[in-house]
Amino acid sequence: MTPQENHRRANDRPRPAPDPSNHRSFPLNNPDHAPDSTAPAESSPEAVPGGAAEADGLVLRALRGPEELSLFRRLPYALDDELAVDLAEGRRKPSWMWVALHGDRVLARVAWWSWPGDDVPALLDVFDLDDDAGAASGGSGATVAGPDPFDAGVRLLRAASSAVLPEGVHPEYLRFLPPGWRVDPAERRAVENRMAALGRSGARLFVERLRWEWTPQHGSAAPHAPERGPGPVGASAPPVFRPPRDRAELLGLMAAVLDGTLDAHSRAALGRMSAREAAVRQYEEELVRYRSPREWWRVAVLPGGEPVGFVIPARNDYHAIIAYLGVVPAHRGRGYADALLAEGTRVLAAQGVPRIRAATDLGNAPMSNAFRRAGYRNFGDRIDMTWD
Repeated sequence: MTPQENHRRANDRPRPAPDPSNHRSFPLNNPDHAPDSTAPAESSPEAVPGGAAEADGLVLRALRGPEELSLFRRLPYALDDELAVDLAEGRRKPSWMWVALHGDRVLARVAWWSWPGDDVPALLDVFDLDDDAGAASGGSGATVAGPDPFDAGVRLLRAASSAVLPEGVHPEYLRFLPPGWRVDPAERRAVENRMAALGRSGARLFVERLRWEWTPQHGSAAPHAPERGPGPVGASAPPVFRPPRDRAELLGLMAAVLDGTLDAHSRAALGRMSAREAAVRQYEEELVRYRSPREWWRVAVLPGGEPVGFVIPARNDYHAIIAYLGVVPAHRGRGYADALLAEGTRVLAAQGVPRIRAATDLGNAPMSNAFRRAGYRNFGDRIDMTWD
């Protein structure tokens, strides 16, 4: 079994595969003195600090500050309710939140996210077009005079990325979607338009993921017994759980479970580095940054003391999550994923949390089946896009 969602793998606000270049500092545009959004069409780019005025009257600029959040929220998305807190707690900056304006209309918007205190964005998680303003790449709606929202989005992404990101750095893009989004023509058209606009900048679909949620009302935290024994005779003894002895033990298990992984991010990492290096990077750049107690982390061991896997229950800045779950190759197919997931769920449920979230790749059927058996429901989907 493999990592699930976060901010990236198993929690509800994913994080892309870490890149060492994401830790370089760089000067940000200062949008504090950006002019009015209705700047005349003849204004030069230099006349719009933090942005640019285009020949057709389209203004591309960053927010002046948190006071312009209502402007940014004119285009709706699932993360809108989190934006104010993200700004207050340092996960977003006004200079990382850009809009494409034509008069007083917001035609497109884009925003990046980071861990608090980081100087470089870790994730592109907001990119929206005004779906009601006109047809875009096959879209439909009442056409309004002015620049096309699809074209505005392409231009906005180019301008904002140039201002916000260091050269050669392209944080992964993700978008949260309702389950079965392809069967809703309007939802599908909106998603495909955004993907096409991102594709103009070189992005490609990397993976689709399923989002899972457990609640006390609809799930059970009782551990499952292993489904079957290690061979034709006898049954596996149920594992016992304990916290990892130390960093070295957990890193060893994290490296071991990458063998045969079905997780797209992990497989991509293994194409660039060793399993040990991938484990160290994820540990240092993701797991240790969760503020929840490491005493929640669990290793499953057999009666003789042999570890068979681990689970990382945690809490990110939004929800309780199953951040990572893995079973070592020699013990897969014996029900230990069920036991580990149940234990991680039990640890979090004991904290009285209203919900627990996780995610797994669409193609990782074994992990999805484990979530279903544990009482999790598929409440949403997610697409991830990357730049080569």
